[in-house]
Amino acid sequence: MTQTADATPAPFPVLVTGSTGKTGRRVVARLRELGVETRAASRSGETRFDWEDPATWAPALEGAAAVYIVPLDTAPSPTPAFVEQAVAAGVRRLVLLSARGVNVPGYFGPGVYEDGGPHLHGEEAVRSSGLAWTILRPGWFAQNFSEGVFLDGVRAGELTLPVGDGEAAYIDTDDIAAVAVAALTEDGHDSEEYELSGPRALGVADVLDEIAKVTGVRASYAPAEEAVYREGLVAYGMSEVEASLWMAALEPIRTSREAPLKDGVHRALGRPPRDIADVFRDAAAEGAWG
Repeated sequence: MTQTADATPAPFPVLVTGSTGKTGRRVVARLRELGVETRAASRSGETRFDWEDPATWAPALEGAAAVYIVPLDTAPSPTPAFVEQAVAAGVRRLVLLSARGVNVPGYFGPGVYEDGGPHLHGEEAVRSSGLAWTILRPGWFAQNFSEGVFLDGVRAGELTLPVGDGEAAYIDTDDIAAVAVAALTEDGHDSEEYELSGPRALGVADVLDEIAKVTGVRASYAPAEEAVYREGLVAYGMSEVEASLWMAALEPIRTSREAPLKDGVHRALGRPPRDIADVFRDAAAEGAWG
């Protein structure tokens, strides 16, 4: 179902958790452009919300009829308890930001998230809530190269990662936000699980080539051995658990499990996903790489 400029605004407050994050702030902006009453919630947002402080949940939920849930990616997941509070507060619609592959055994490597992990537990809570729900499963964000975890390496001129020649169909976070807003404000998205990807799969070196085309500045890709890279993470202050989780997150790129294209953007919005070249052109215009 396609979002249109004259779509009728939702006549109720929408609570957006993670409102200062990559997708959350874009969801807030789009909802407000549509005239939808929106609560921007985060630890430092307009509405106080902290996943690690359940006392902040009920005040944020009070009077809200729809919620965009950006979950805390930790185990055990707090999402099921939050969903219970949302039901008790009278919320009518939930849109959950999950992750690609959480429903596929072994997607993040052998022995990782064998019980489904926090994202899948959140999905189960949303489905069983009795409320209208939509689940978004995006892959790796294109914006990780322009405003996220890969930015420093790109700016430094060399991006080191243990993913070999693996490919991913990086998704534009603006597309994620557009799908979320459609699910929050339109009919036709209830009980949908949208798998979200970009329109083509690229290796890391290919991504850096795309950045060079729009900036004129080239960063090189330095493939790293997994064991050496992991040792470096710990040496720089990561705990063993954090290092393991980060390696697991990179595994779908290394194995190209993120490469197959998905149709969620088209199914939700009636258009193809934006190409990474367009994403980087916008980022360059905003001075992402200086």
